[in-house]
Amino acid sequence: MTSPTVHTGRVTDTYDALCLLSFGGPEGPDDVMPFLRNVTSGRNVPDERLAVVAEQYEQFGGRSPINDQNRALIDALRAEFDAHGIDLPIYFGNRNWEPYLPNTVQQMADDGVQRALVLATSAFSSYSGCRQYREDLERAASEVGNGAPALEKLRLYYNHPGFVDAVVARIGEVHRPGARIVFTAHSIPLSMSQWCEYEPQLHEIAALVADRVGAEWDLAFQSRSGPPHIPWLEPDINDHLKALAGQDVTDVTLVPLGFVSDHMEVAFDLDLQASKTAADVGIDLRRAPTVGTHPAFVAGLRQLVEEKTAGGEVLWVGDAGPWPDPCPDGHCLAPAGTPSGRPAAT
Repeated sequence: MTSPTVHTGRVTDTYDALCLLSFGGPEGPDDVMPFLRNVTSGRNVPDERLAVVAEQYEQFGGRSPINDQNRALIDALRAEFDAHGIDLPIYFGNRNWEPYLPNTVQQMADDGVQRALVLATSAFSSYSGCRQYREDLERAASEVGNGAPALEKLRLYYNHPGFVDAVVARIGEVHRPGARIVFTAHSIPLSMSQWCEYEPQLHEIAALVADRVGAEWDLAFQSRSGPPHIPWLEPDINDHLKALAGQDVTDVTLVPLGFVSDHMEVAFDLDLQASKTAADVGIDLRRAPTVGTHPAFVAGLRQLVEEKTAGGEVLWVGDAGPWPDPCPDGHCLAPAGTPSGRPAAT
């Protein structure tokens, strides 16, 4: 079992705010269908199909946990900033539900913010987790107009030591010696994965984490949606659990590596569906929490901000180096006609 090498470099710049940017989720039963229509806008998904997805929310009182989890992360960041002398206001904006990003950018403009960093709640490279957030920022700034602040998204942090340390720590909360680790992430269409480093990044960090824990591991995917004839990343977590049972694996630590909070996809796809599958095939399944507000993760996010505001060290683990800032041109594209994600779930 080895520890990854931490690499460093230095940059510096000046900003006057931070915005946490996320996907959004319904806050009550009356919000569910409008939220799902927002998610699927422009994709001609009928309400009949959305109603099937809405049933997932009914099992959780018609409310996604994601907004509360993001508010908790903001509170943790505020405390971390205060402890390290970072005097930046923190704003909160969403892609698909209140507080909507354009309204947040307008509030920032009204408050006199001129240049802001943006922290997206997605650690890995993909269209919906990277480029689409940049498109959201451009669209919001355009809606606000000339008074909008400059908005600069922080780099992807999948290989930041703060994220990796937090994943390792979360595994330690539930892992038993001898259990097999199965990492999961949201599946995406193969035609989308070819334009990004999503799958290689997941494999790289899964290997680093499993080496530190000292366990055998696999990577599986969850939350597939869209027409069945379009190939997506596999194996599906439920199929994989069945295959492991056929190999006489009886103990699994399930790690939602591709998610930073325990939102609806984690709760429904893993805590309900995957847990039932595991029980049906005789696997003792224990699910690790996501990084959430773990102190190592929060400290890592603070270090990302310090990279840009205070000449802080540029930290990463592994061999790939820090993600380019800004993102490379032509990267994380969504091929024409390809759904960018499930019509559900955060």
